[in-house]
Amino acid sequence: MALDYRKCAEEIAANIGGGENVVSAAHCATRLRLVIADNGKVNKEALDNVEGVQGMFESNGQLQLIIGTGTVNKVFDEFIAVTGVQAGTKDDVKAAAAAKQPLWKQMLKTIGDVFVPILPAIVASGLMMGLVEALAKIPGLGFGGSDWFAFLDTVANTAFAYLPVIVAVSAARVFGGNIFLGAVIGLLMIHSAFLNGWNVANTEAINAFFGVTDGIIPKWHLLGNIITIQRSGYQGHVIPVIIAVFIMCKVEKWLHQHVPEMIDLFVTPLTTVLVTALATLWIVGPIFSTLETWVLAGAKILVRNPLGACAMGALYPATVVMGLHHMYNVIEAGMLAESGLNTWMPIASAANFAQFGACLAVGLKVKNAKTKAVAVPSSLSAALGITEPAIFGVNMRFFKPFVAGMIGGAVGSLVAALFGFGATAYGVTGIPGYLTVSNPLQYTIVLAIAGGIAFVLTTMFWHEEVPETKAAPAPAPAEEPAPAPAPVAAAPAAADTAVPTEVAMTAEKTVESTILQPVAGKLIPASEIPDPVFAGEAMGPSVGIQPEGEFVYAPFDGTVAMLFPTKHAVGLMSDSGVEILIHVGVDTVSMDGDGFEAFVEQGQAVKAGDKLLHFDRAKIAAANHPDTVIVVVTNSFDLTNVKKAV
Repeated sequence: MALDYRKCAEEIAANIGGGENVVSAAHCATRLRLVIADNGKVNKEALDNVEGVQGMFESNGQLQLIIGTGTVNKVFDEFIAVTGVQAGTKDDVKAAAAAKQPLWKQMLKTIGDVFVPILPAIVASGLMMGLVEALAKIPGLGFGGSDWFAFLDTVANTAFAYLPVIVAVSAARVFGGNIFLGAVIGLLMIHSAFLNGWNVANTEAINAFFGVTDGIIPKWHLLGNIITIQRSGYQGHVIPVIIAVFIMCKVEKWLHQHVPEMIDLFVTPLTTVLVTALATLWIVGPIFSTLETWVLAGAKILVRNPLGACAMGALYPATVVMGLHHMYNVIEAGMLAESGLNTWMPIASAANFAQFGACLAVGLKVKNAKTKAVAVPSSLSAALGITEPAIFGVNMRFFKPFVAGMIGGAVGSLVAALFGFGATAYGVTGIPGYLTVSNPLQYTIVLAIAGGIAFVLTTMFWHEEVPETKAAPAPAPAEEPAPAPAPVAAAPAAADTAVPTEVAMTAEKTVESTILQPVAGKLIPASEIPDPVFAGEAMGPSVGIQPEGEFVYAPFDGTVAMLFPTKHAVGLMSDSGVEILIHVGVDTVSMDGDGFEAFVEQGQAVKAGDKLLHFDRAKIAAANHPDTVIVVVTNSFDLTNVKKAV
C-alpha cells in the first residue's frame, strides 16, 4: 500500500510541536532534517511510530527522520505545505543548528571548521619539525650544522612560519568571504615590514631589526596620535587571525549589499582590506599584545612555586591556542642567565606530553578511519614537542580530550616543580627534551604522569559521537506476516565495471534477481560505513564500497526511480521488483552537485552495466567527505530471501 505523504507529514508536524517549533527544515536523499526550537515539545515515541518514518536520531542540533529514497522529497513537500515553514538547504539547517548551540560550542566548532581543511599541512609539518629538531640535538651526529638540516628545517617549518596565511584562507571560506582577500590579511599580519612576532620580547632582535638601541618597537602614528600601530607581526598566532578575517568577511558582505554593482568590483575589495587592516593592527593586535604582557608577567610569578607551576601546566595549551606560547622563551632565557637551569621546560613538556596522551587515546579509541588517520600522526608530533596538530586537529575539536590534557599537564607540572629539576637549554620539549634535561629519570616520571593521566581520562570520559538509530517496525501485508529481512548481495569487482553477485527473491513468487556491484572497489560490511544511518542499516540491508573507480553502473535491468538533484544518489527499481538506493559518499549532498554528473534521467529504463553517474573522488576528498559508495535494498520487507557477500 502506497504511503500517504500528506498524512505522514501531518503526523510528523503534530508530534514536533507544529510549524512554529521548527527553526529550519531541509532534506537529503534519505532523511528529513529539522532544527527544533523547543525539544521539550517533541514526542519522540509517537514520531517513531509514524507510518513512513523508518527511524530517527539527533545529531549536531538536528532532528533527522529517516524516510527513504524517493519518498522523503514527497513527504518534505507536504510537510512544507502543512507547516508553512520555509524550505531551506542542508547548509541552512546546519547553520540554524549551530546557532542553537552554546557560545563555547559555537566557538570550538568555528575553530574546528577552520583547522580541519588545513590539517594535512600542519600534521605533516609538525611531525617533520619534531624529527628534524630531535636529530639536530643528538650529540656527535653533526646533523644540526649540515645543509640537510637547513633544507629539511625550512621545509618543515614553512606551514608554521606562514600559519596566519593558511588560517586566514580557511577562515575566509568558513565565514563566507573572498579567500584571496583573506590571504591578503594573513600576509599583512606577517609582513616583512614588521618585527617577527616570535622576537617581540627579544631586545637584541628589536635593536637589529629597527636600528634602535633602546629595545622599544617603533610605532606608526596615523591621524596625529589618534591611531598608533606597533610594528610587530603575528607569526604563530591563531585567534587574532581568525578575528581579523571574521571582521573582513562582515565588512565585505556589508559592502556587497550597499555598493552599486558598477563600482563594486574595485570599491569593495579596496575598502574591505583597508578597514580590516586598520581594525586588526590598531585594535585586535594591541589587545593581544597586552594579553601577551599579562600572561608573561603572570607566568613569571606562577612558576616560582609548585601550585603556580600546576596552574601553568593546565593553562599552557590555552596559550598555544592563542599563539602566545613562543613568548615563554623570554622566561627560559632569563632562568638560564640567572642560574643556568631552565625549570620552565619541564612544565611545558608536561603540558605538551599530556596533549600527546589525550590525542593518542583518541587515535586508539576512535573507529572513524578519517579521525584515526589524523589523531595518530598528530600524537606522534606532540610527543616530539609540536602540539598544534594534536590540539587543533583533534583535542580541541572533541573538547574532552583537551580538558583531559590540561588536567594531565597540571599534575605533571606539579610533580616537576616538586622535583626541582630543569634543562640546560630552551625551545625543546617532549622526547627531544631528554638531550637537555638535568635529571632524565625524573623527566621520565613527569612525562609518564602527564601523558598517562591524560590518556586514561580521555579513554574513560570521551566517547565517539555515533548517533543511535532506531528503526520503526515495518507494516506486514494484510494476508500474511512480514518475512524477516536478509542482506543484499554483492561481490568484488576487479575493474570499473559491474559484476554479478548473489540472489534476492521477491515475496510474491520466486524470481532470481541478481544485484551487481555498481562501482569498482573493495566491499566493506555495513558496520564499517562512516555514517550512522547506513551503518545501522536503518533503511534496509546495506553494503559499502571503497571505490577505486569513479563511475556508477546499473546493477540490474530496471528503471531509474529517483535521481537526486545534486546527482550524488540514485534510486532504482529492478524489473523483478527490487528497490535499491546507491548513495555516493557521506554527507556529499552539501557539495551541491559539484563533482557529480548523471548520465540518466528519472523514469529512464536501464540495462545492467549502463553508466548512471560519474563522481570526482578528488573533489569529494577536498570537501572532507568520505567517498564510500553505499548500496541499500530499500524494500527488503517485501523480500523473502536476500543475501550479501559481506
